[in-house]
Amino acid sequence: MVHFVGAGPGAPDLITLRGAELLRQADVVIYAGSLVNPALLELCKADCARYNSAEMTLEQMLDIMGQAERAGKATVRLHTGDPCLYGAVREQMDALDRLGIPYDITPGVSSFCGAAAVLRAEYTLPGVSQSVILTRMSGRTAVPEGESISALAAHGTSMVLFLSAGMLEDLQTELLRGGYAPDTPAALVYKATWLEEKTVRCTVGTLARAGREHQISKTALVLVGDFLGKDYRRSRLYDPAFTTGFREGRL
Repeated sequence: MVHFVGAGPGAPDLITLRGAELLRQADVVIYAGSLVNPALLELCKADCARYNSAEMTLEQMLDIMGQAERAGKATVRLHTGDPCLYGAVREQMDALDRLGIPYDITPGVSSFCGAAAVLRAEYTLPGVSQSVILTRMSGRTAVPEGESISALAAHGTSMVLFLSAGMLEDLQTELLRGGYAPDTPAALVYKATWLEEKTVRCTVGTLARAGREHQISKTALVLVGDFLGKDYRRSRLYDPAFTTGFREGRL
């Protein structure tokens, strides 16, 4: 059996209870290189075989998984954050289906959740934004047509950019071109929840400069939107005048 496990955003105690238990039971672990906190590997048995997927191809990983399955061993494929975001997990699952190898998925806390926690932010504020766009800049791997940063920025909603910290000049240009005002709040969050964590608040118009000044160019999320500002409306959910299925509103 292959268990895809989300390692969480970085702090070792932010992995799920199920994920931690699967790591303790694993005979083989294939982990996502420097993106996974090495402290998590300390949960593994002494004789657990460990492989760094940053040094491997898909075919090599499948070969290891196949060998483990034939030997009756349990494999954990340890992904950063949650496997469903930029984890290249679909191609692994499809290949396992073709090989007849069973698998399951244990979700994890994504880094975009970790970044919000670090900044004490809420992406969906009444009167400000009720949507969150998770995306990335086009780079060596292209994004689909229609998903350019400028096209998505036109929505003006909360945005989180993965895999883009090394392209802040171009990112800033695209965000401004799409419609964000230069004074729109923004933030860089480097290694959210890790011991090395660093946060930098800035604006869309100063994004590239902030990256240069604080030497942030990788392993960081870029957060953009007025949700990082001070103005918002109180939620009606807890308004005493608002009736819900559990209480009667009163003036």
